[in-house]
Amino acid sequence: MSKAFTKESDRADSEAEEADPLPAHAKNYVTPEGLAALQEEFRKLLYEERPKVVEIVSWAAGNGDRSENGDYIYGKRRLREIDLRVRYLAKRIESAEVVDPEQQKNQDQVFFGATVAYARKDNTQHKVTIVGIDEAEFANGKISWLSPVARALMKAYVGDVIEFRTPSGQESVEVLSIEYVPVSRQRRAD
Repeated sequence: MSKAFTKESDRADSEAEEADPLPAHAKNYVTPEGLAALQEEFRKLLYEERPKVVEIVSWAAGNGDRSENGDYIYGKRRLREIDLRVRYLAKRIESAEVVDPEQQKNQDQVFFGATVAYARKDNTQHKVTIVGIDEAEFANGKISWLSPVARALMKAYVGDVIEFRTPSGQESVEVLSIEYVPVSRQRRAD
C-alpha cells in the first residue's frame, strides 16, 4: 500500500513509541520481582486483553460503516496501544539483567537492591529501596538506580554523610541503615 493512503495519525502513533528511559550503554538492572511483574504484564496484555479487543474489533467491523463505529475506532486504537506496550515490554524483558538483593555479598554498603534509611538536614527520615527503572514507584519507596538520590547513595556506608545535586539544589543526607530485603518480603512487612 502506498504511503499516500496511510493516515497521518497512524504514522504519529508509530513514531510515538515509548522512548527508552535508560541512557545509552546503561544496563537494564531489575530485581527478580521486577522481572516477574514485567513478564506478568506482558502475558496479560498479549494473551488476555489483546484477544478480547480483537474479538470486539472483529464484531464491530461486521456491523458495517466503520467511520462512525465507536467500538471499531476505540478497539483499533486500543490494539495499537497494546501492541506498542507489548513491544516495549518484550525489549525490556530481553535486555533485563536480574540482580537479586539477597545475593549481595557486601551488605554493609549500598548497591542495587538495597533498602536504605537516611536522614536529611531537616531531620526528616526516609526509607527507599533502589530498584530498576521499570520498578520505580516513589509513592511506595522504590526509586530507580538512576535517580539522583540513588546515585549519591551508591557505595555509601552507614554513618556516611553524602552531598549531591538535585533539581531543587544541593542536598545533604546521612545514611542511617542498609538492608538487603527482597521486595516481596518488604510488602508483607509494611
